[in-house]
Amino acid sequence: MELDAFFFAMAIPAVLFAGVSKGGFGSGASFAATPFLALILGPGEALGLMLPLLMLMDMGALRPFWKQWHWPSARALLIGSVPGVVLGVALWKVANPDVFRLLIGVIALGFVGWQVAQKRGWIRPAKRKMRPLAGYIAGATAGFTSFISHAGGPPAAVYLLSQRLSKTEFQATTVLLFWILNWLKFVPFAFLGIFTRETFTANLFLAPVAFAGVWLGVWAHRAISERWFFGVTYIFLTLAGAKLIWDALT
Repeated sequence: MELDAFFFAMAIPAVLFAGVSKGGFGSGASFAATPFLALILGPGEALGLMLPLLMLMDMGALRPFWKQWHWPSARALLIGSVPGVVLGVALWKVANPDVFRLLIGVIALGFVGWQVAQKRGWIRPAKRKMRPLAGYIAGATAGFTSFISHAGGPPAAVYLLSQRLSKTEFQATTVLLFWILNWLKFVPFAFLGIFTRETFTANLFLAPVAFAGVWLGVWAHRAISERWFFGVTYIFLTLAGAKLIWDALT
């Protein structure tokens, strides 16, 4: 990783975009920064660069929602996330970078497909509350996809939407879940060597951008259409995901 003008020209918009999503649009699209960075960095570098920044953003988002979460739902997802993270660690030890490019690309396209299906009514929340077992399964999926590409939002949302939470409870539970899950990932990331001196140095430069993105997201929540924001996100993720899959297979 070279911290040159090209790197910052790519990294600053990606981190800013993640902050905007965290601060104003439920954080659902914040993982889009990882596929974007994976176009110019190795998968490990992209993951290692983004995790501390996402944790900073979580800290900014946690205070407004403190103790407003639905703990039973968060607990089920967190219990399930542990084996998901363990599976991610096991795969990391044996797979080469192209496998992770492929997985990040597939997850990016899967996210777009899931969102489109939800908007069109092809996927609807369960009519009855899902049982804790479903929460464990959703948590395991979220833990794995979060470890691979910081993209645990959709599996967690499937379960949380079935719990008929209020808007505030849903957002607060999501914030709590990924605040703890990101700490859970931090330890194996460190032992696997995903964090490097270069990612740490880059984090120092990009931390103000992360906070600025969260602040901008609060403003954008009132000033920018959610439909426009996510429309741009879906187009970008489709292109980035397809490019990563192409690179991995060729």
